[in-house]
Amino acid sequence: MKHATLAQMVRGWFIGDFEPSILRNVDCEVAVRRYDAGDIEALHHHRVASEITVIISGEVEMLGRRWTEGDVVLVEPGEATAFRALSRAVCVVVKTPSVVDDKYLGGQPKLAA
Repeated sequence: MKHATLAQMVRGWFIGDFEPSILRNVDCEVAVRRYDAGDIEALHHHRVASEITVIISGEVEMLGRRWTEGDVVLVEPGEATAFRALSRAVCVVVKTPSVVDDKYLGGQPKLAA
């Protein structure tokens, strides 16, 4: 058995091919991310990995749209998005595969449908 706390992890990431993690894994990365209203993440994209964000609570903006509790958003390789918390929010994020240094600032944002 292993035990850790989210406070010991970096930005909520607790599974993946990095340290610290509770489970070192090349297949995926998993995080529980907590945001305050107004928190942002710059426009970025992944070249290899897909990233799935589940909105557990609150309201956020990604890909030019608002998302709320229960929404599941898939951002595929090459798609660029910025992130903004419109309220306090909790998200679960899964990135697959776990590829070190597969986050690139900028990119062409996907237009809202």
